[in-house]
Amino acid sequence: MTLTAACHCGATKITLPGPPAEASTCNCTFCQRTGAVWGSYAPEDLTIAASEDRVYSATGLNQHHFCGTCGGNTHGFSPDWSSKYNNDGTLKPGETEGVPDGRKAAVNLNMVDDLDMSQIKVTAIDGRNSW
Repeated sequence: MTLTAACHCGATKITLPGPPAEASTCNCTFCQRTGAVWGSYAPEDLTIAASEDRVYSATGLNQHHFCGTCGGNTHGFSPDWSSKYNNDGTLKPGETEGVPDGRKAAVNLNMVDDLDMSQIKVTAIDGRNSW
């Protein structure tokens, strides 16, 4: 079952393969301000059509995409922090400090109309103190 995430004006549309099994919220200084609920996907699993796409990145590692017309924070790309770190920011066993090699895509699930969020486990991530 595919889903479509779209900004308010419709200039950005993202086709998702389906709802994620899990999602997350983050308290980093960016995500706290956007209030996004992030569903993670492999970048190649998404189809993105964005005529007014703008990108913000404070460090170059995390790329936050938003609509240049309505301002909707739609998606982003970042290192796959969950491959090295637990949700509380501690390292996973056998891992060493640093930026993971792999990347992931995250879609703001608040941009999907009629998505039943009660069926998705949402985990709070301590991004403010982790990366």
